[in-house]
Amino acid sequence: MSTRCAVVGHPVAHSLSPAIHRAAYRALGLDWSYHAIDIAPGGLPEFVAGLDTSWRGLSVTMPHKADLVGLGTPDETVRRLGVANTWVRTPDGPLVANTDVEGLELACRKHRVDAVDRVAVIGAGATARSALAGAARLGAGRATIVSRSLERSGQTLSLAVDLGMEVQWTPLDATLADQPTAADLLVSTVPAAALETLAEPLVAGVRTVFDVVYDPWPTPLAQAGRARGCEVIDGLDLLAGQAVGQVALMTGRQVPMEVLWAAAHQENLSRHRS
Repeated sequence: MSTRCAVVGHPVAHSLSPAIHRAAYRALGLDWSYHAIDIAPGGLPEFVAGLDTSWRGLSVTMPHKADLVGLGTPDETVRRLGVANTWVRTPDGPLVANTDVEGLELACRKHRVDAVDRVAVIGAGATARSALAGAARLGAGRATIVSRSLERSGQTLSLAVDLGMEVQWTPLDATLADQPTAADLLVSTVPAAALETLAEPLVAGVRTVFDVVYDPWPTPLAQAGRARGCEVIDGLDLLAGQAVGQVALMTGRQVPMEVLWAAAHQENLSRHRS
């Protein structure tokens, strides 16, 4: 019986994960399959419960990252953040893990961003919490959460405190023009269009801009960052970085990030040419 893995989300047809993981299997000489499966919100528990023993692992994207937490034994990062992106069948039962944190760290180090004192994170959802934890691994001790709702940012603000950071909240609105964000690293976890009129003040006091979006590219935030001479990192780096951990968990073997990034980059180029 062939070993099966997949990325699950809603929507998920756009995902580059199949290209990335299939490239990993080729590099490792594994005859495994990997597909994209669309699962409606709330449907992940039933889907996982129905998986037979041919299934080894799942890459889990929005909107299922919080639901995944209860579908296996969580690793330490999942317990702390309350969000997971990986499900793996093991001899001791299913494991749920978060490789987004490691992915952000790897992506930053690829661009020689090795030390961060102050981080600003745009957004306050699941990806924002992973970004915050990734920045902490780079040494960040101060954080600014930039979002539209203080009330909906409570979990992310609490996480920053739990990580030992000094943290403040800034509203994501027109007042940003009067108080530009100051940070070594600015990470955006929101749709590109949401920042179209706010990009310039957001990057005004920033050294590195990391936009987790990869399509469409460049985003308004990336363009503003480049215009100011910032180092700019895109979502392909995060996608490849988090896949390093996923492949290792699912196969028990390592594949270099460069191999995974190249697969994602080529697939993205192919889609835009067609």
